Amino acid sequence: MDRVNRTKSGPGPVGANLLAVRSHNTALVLDLLRGAGAEGISRLELAERTELTPQAVSKITARLREEGFAAEAGRRASTGGKPRTVLRLVPEAGHAVGVHLDRDELRTVLLDLNGTVVGERYGTVGLGGGAEAVLDLVAAEVTALVGSVLGCGVPADAPTLLGVGVALPGPLDHVRGVLHRVTGFPEWAGFPLRDALAERLGVPVVVDKDTNAAALGLAAGGEGGSFAYLHLGTGLGAGLVIGGRVHRGARTGAGEFGHQVLQLDGPVCPCGNRGCVEVLCLAAAGRGETSEAARVLGVGAGNLVGLLDIDLVLLGGRTVAGAPEVYVRGVAEVLAERARRAGLSEGVPEGVPEGVPVRVASGGERGVAVGAGQLLLGSVFGRDG
Repeated sequence: MDRVNRTKSGPGPVGANLLAVRSHNTALVLDLLRGAGAEGISRLELAERTELTPQAVSKITARLREEGFAAEAGRRASTGGKPRTVLRLVPEAGHAVGVHLDRDELRTVLLDLNGTVVGERYGTVGLGGGAEAVLDLVAAEVTALVGSVLGCGVPADAPTLLGVGVALPGPLDHVRGVLHRVTGFPEWAGFPLRDALAERLGVPVVVDKDTNAAALGLAAGGEGGSFAYLHLGTGLGAGLVIGGRVHRGARTGAGEFGHQVLQLDGPVCPCGNRGCVEVLCLAAAGRGETSEAARVLGVGAGNLVGLLDIDLVLLGGRTVAGAPEVYVRGVAEVLAERARRAGLSEGVPEGVPEGVPVRVASGGERGVAVGAGQLLLGSVFGRDG
């Protein structure tokens, strides 16, 4: 479906008054309703913000009210004429499940349309147990979570359920939902995870890398600009947001950050190369040399910053969570050193950090699972990432 936009002044997307893009315009309106919160927003304001005609906005909002996605939020004084009716989003009108399938952990969350977690389950899993057995466990967890919150026997019977987003270690084909060779688990190569899980659950399924999902969740939560999310857990990867959108690459393979080679004669990495940043970083962490692990991570981050000139580096994952201050400090110091050598720190005001800012990502241990749920919610609000 083609999307037609007209040029407008100021930030934000512009609507197009064409029947062919009705769903696009609906997404724009829903996104503004969500952003307005409980205070709501008037139809006139919606028309002004989207540059749709008042008639088009009235038709869209009437349909959204009929379908239960929008409701009145009271009236607002007008500068002339009768008070304006304001509308708000109904968060419980839609839900999405987010699944974080890690190498040894399984976390499922249920999100409402605001992205608020309204249910959660956690357990252990072993990717080495075989694809069919693992998918049976995932399906059982999703079914139990949806049933406990939405009161239905199977996910397909939940009228407000938009679908399930699954995030797991890559590399993988995000478009087809097929795994490539997951490092350390070659038996998963070529497995059609999306279709296999959709068949079990009877609802739409979207699959992406854990780092991409986390980055999408951060962007949906308000993290702006261009940033890199570095996830250090049982492996190491990156999620890249460039200009507000997740960058996946032409073959959805972007972000394989952990397998950049730092040491040609270094230890063998499970990917087959030697001296990858992942194997060096995890080895140092395993020896208890956290500062060294942070320095190695910083060198890898420095390469990424130098290549993409991003605004911010965010750190996450269970290994980082074990010593967040050490990792933030270590990575920031390496980036500051690089900035000084390149002359990029000259003229930086006092109190402003040298180099690209580094901090721990928001979201904590739920971050990847919440981002996986946003894979579904994003399409509702025209923010597919």
